[in-house]
Amino acid sequence: MNETAILILEDGTIIHGNAFGKKGTATGELCFNTGMTGYQEVFTDPSYYGQVLIMNSVHTGNYGVKEADVESGSVKVKAVIGRNLEEKFSRFLADRSLQQYFEDENLVAIDGVDTRALVAHVRTKGAMNCIISSDEKDIEKLKAQLKAVPSMDGLELASVVSTTETYTLGDENSDLRVAVLDFGIKKNILNCLTERGVFVKVFNAKTPFEELEKFEPHGYFISNGPGDPAPMDYAIKTVKQILAADKPLFGICLGHQLLALANDIDTFKMHHGHRGLNHPVKNIITGKSEITTQNHGFGVNPETVKTKENIEITHMNLNDNSIEGIRVKGKKAFSVQYHPEATPGPHDSRYLFDDFVGMMK
Repeated sequence: MNETAILILEDGTIIHGNAFGKKGTATGELCFNTGMTGYQEVFTDPSYYGQVLIMNSVHTGNYGVKEADVESGSVKVKAVIGRNLEEKFSRFLADRSLQQYFEDENLVAIDGVDTRALVAHVRTKGAMNCIISSDEKDIEKLKAQLKAVPSMDGLELASVVSTTETYTLGDENSDLRVAVLDFGIKKNILNCLTERGVFVKVFNAKTPFEELEKFEPHGYFISNGPGDPAPMDYAIKTVKQILAADKPLFGICLGHQLLALANDIDTFKMHHGHRGLNHPVKNIITGKSEITTQNHGFGVNPETVKTKENIEITHMNLNDNSIEGIRVKGKKAFSVQYHPEATPGPHDSRYLFDDFVGMMK
């Protein structure tokens, strides 16, 4: 493609590049991922809903696209920014090129951007909204459109990406049943449960606790998802009811933040978040460190956690000392901020699924 595209940031920065994917205009919150592989899994992760993603790796698309390598039914990012978004690919098992994939998924992208300089800019200035266009070249019109984009702070998006219909996975004759609250769950989280012999039933985000209980689950899983957890009163209420019923509970990412909120621990919007597959985390219980996959723009307030005698911090981020895991004392309830299913990423933390299964048994 020889057509041009424009990227405008909320702080007034204007960047010109090459059009890629679908011709059009897209807006969202700017964020970046530091991983060098697994781009297809990243694009289809529902936690990225509402965001424009900078791929920090120099080459994206060089091994093509394969139908099986997805975390949900469709691409969830709003747009993609790359240094080199590759149309040619080397993997003979791939179904199609990145360009064809983006066209099929109606995804706008821009390449030819110095993404490392752009990431450094975001790391300095913080997360902000942006607009990308390959069909509108009027800067003032694009700036006006950008002004109308809502801030991610205070935005409830989990119910937007949640399943509309209840479904089950795994062996229905299993001794273990888990009710999954879907706030934007990734397929490989469900795989990590069913691989351990668990029969799961996945429910819409706003399903009442009474309805979940009809499944007679042995445990509850609170999923990852996009947006700000603070406005999710409906979910916080459900998590409080699960805790009151003294049922085993495991939360990941947004689920971790909801467990904190259900214990009156507040959350906050991070400066630029954690996204990638190489974040070091220390397990305080075992003393061991883990390399983890992460994708979150909100965090649990460490100052509030310190005031709660019923909460134990189990994991800490070794880069910035942010809280990566908690458990509720006297309850079978724990959560982590990172993604132990790690697709893409290292499998250092998959023991957490074994811990959850052991807790239910």
